[in-house]
Amino acid sequence: MPDIPDINGSVALEPGQSGPGVTERAPRPRGRILPVGVGRVARKEFADHLSGMRFGILLVLIGVTTLAAVYAASSAIREAASSSVNVDFAFLYLFTVSGESLPSFTSFLTFLAPLLGIALGFDALNSERSQGTLSRLVSQPIHRDSILYGKFFAGLAVVGLALAALVVIVAGVGIVLLGTTPSGEEVWRLIVFIIVTVIYVGFWLALAQLFSVLFKQAATSALACIAVWLFFAVFASLIVGLIVDSAAPAGENATPAEVLRHEELSNDLNRVSPSTLYDEATSALLNPSVRSLGVLVYEQIDRALVSPLSLGQSLVLIWPQVVALLGCVILFFTIGYVLFMREEIRA
Repeated sequence: MPDIPDINGSVALEPGQSGPGVTERAPRPRGRILPVGVGRVARKEFADHLSGMRFGILLVLIGVTTLAAVYAASSAIREAASSSVNVDFAFLYLFTVSGESLPSFTSFLTFLAPLLGIALGFDALNSERSQGTLSRLVSQPIHRDSILYGKFFAGLAVVGLALAALVVIVAGVGIVLLGTTPSGEEVWRLIVFIIVTVIYVGFWLALAQLFSVLFKQAATSALACIAVWLFFAVFASLIVGLIVDSAAPAGENATPAEVLRHEELSNDLNRVSPSTLYDEATSALLNPSVRSLGVLVYEQIDRALVSPLSLGQSLVLIWPQVVALLGCVILFFTIGYVLFMREEIRA
């Protein structure tokens, strides 16, 4: 079989062969899951993200808005405590209770956190292509797919670091304002909350990275990402409402069965949006009193014990939402991977 030229015009030979104008392609070591070079690419991208102005501006924007939401929530919690209202898991309510004029911490993250993933991924590859550095990068002694892996893992690491720092800052502000410390279960719930949020932002990072492979210009991929984000954040609920009202109407004289069908269809269609999946997962995770994420009828809650769920029970409740988000991340990353590996790269 004749030797096949690689993307740089040279011929890739099997290990041990040699010849003029050829490069030797090192095989992937046995037992190695990730390709060679992922760590080096990830470390460089991680440092570039942390030193970039884009990441700093977005982090300050998210931090300021969430701290304002936490301050408003702490005021509501103090008012409830002063009126002799029993508030269980008061520390977690810092992240879920909204103030009089500001939404909750999780609501801000649901709306603004996708911008962090989009900012880290929309020009991951097309910027390298437009600057002419992609061909030089693939000519290095690393596997081609290590570029995609490294950029994606570096983005996830930056997101995880930023979210962990933000939650710690919010927790510190909450301790000062409320004068109480979180319990062990509350700490574990916050850790799982960070993991779920990283998966949610990873969805938008994988989507942005896919668009950076599809489109040659960074501006085009950024506009495509923002269009998808605006669709799910603003227009998806409106379209779902129109579909549900026409397919399963429930007017003033509707029967209980019609109302139930209306609500179930609305829930099912809204769960197409990653924002809805994330909102449901975090609401059950940070509010142990949430016992169901679907429509409850009277027979299901009749004589039920009013008690908070344990962490394990909350995880059982939210695992379909988390698995759906994780599946979407893997799907978009895989599509981008296949397209990038088939792309012809020239100097």
